[in-house]
Amino acid sequence: MEFLKSRGIGNMIYYPVPLHLQKCFSDLGYKEGSFPVSEMLAKETVALPMSSELTDAEVAEVCDAVRAFYGGSGA
Repeated sequence: MEFLKSRGIGNMIYYPVPLHLQKCFSDLGYKEGSFPVSEMLAKETVALPMSSELTDAEVAEVCDAVRAFYGGSGA
């Protein structure tokens, strides 16, 4: 996330707490460990800026930054 931010690319985690652990769903009775994959993904998934309003150049910039982070070629 910091790597993207350093390149001026916004990003965020939309659901840092999985839905089944949010207070509004507590009456369903789920506890930590009920959905381990969901809990893992909540810690690891980053939302990238992608929408129909981005130009092709902006999409390429985001893709290049992700490639660069993983050691591939990227500006």
